[in-house]
Amino acid sequence: MTQIFAHRGYSAVFAENTMKAFIEAERAGSDGLELDVQLTKDGEVVVIHDEKVDRTTTGSGFVKDFTFQEIRKFNANKKGVKKEPIPSLIEVLEWMQSNHLVCNIELKNNLLPYQGMEEKVIQLVRKYNLSNRIIISSFNHYSIVLSYRTAPEIETAPLFNERIYMPWIYAQSIRAKGIHPKLVSITDDIIKDALVNGVAVRPYTVNKESDIKRLIKINCTALITDDPVTALKIKKQFEKRP
Repeated sequence: MTQIFAHRGYSAVFAENTMKAFIEAERAGSDGLELDVQLTKDGEVVVIHDEKVDRTTTGSGFVKDFTFQEIRKFNANKKGVKKEPIPSLIEVLEWMQSNHLVCNIELKNNLLPYQGMEEKVIQLVRKYNLSNRIIISSFNHYSIVLSYRTAPEIETAPLFNERIYMPWIYAQSIRAKGIHPKLVSITDDIIKDALVNGVAVRPYTVNKESDIKRLIKINCTALITDDPVTALKIKKQFEKRP
């Protein structure tokens, strides 16, 4: 049955990429999380989507220009009352010891090179013994290959926006066990062919009920959604059917 991954946590209701959004996604019954990582000035792996802190926090400037201590002072719950700091990846992995979630870590190193990011993330995943519950994805496919070569035991999945011909062949060529395509770039036939060829498919970002139903109907590996509660409700309806 299709797994439900909470995109940046339960981001439809809670501030994206915050511990609150992750905890609520788990509480709702999500199978997994999707989150994004960047590096601070002093090399800490932090969970935030954009290269700059402006959109999602009370701060202003590039993540790479702040130390971890400085970046923690910003409020990532911009519209809310309660302060939510930008989480470190360590914080998330420590919390994952208390649950069974799968976590898709997206390396945001497509625009900024972030030297050594792959090794840092892999080191932490291994430290917390989570290699079998992590998927490393990125739009930077060189980074995906480097991750695989460094840690062949951790699943990798390239992200892409455009329609790729026979994407399972491409995935296999870079030793990736899955693909994370943009929803509009993938058809039912491509999904089915990838699955038959042993490549997992987890499209993003799937928020419309019709799309959720469509993917569950064809037994897509997983879907990445801002609203795991709605997706889980639809999934339950399918499970009840004879």
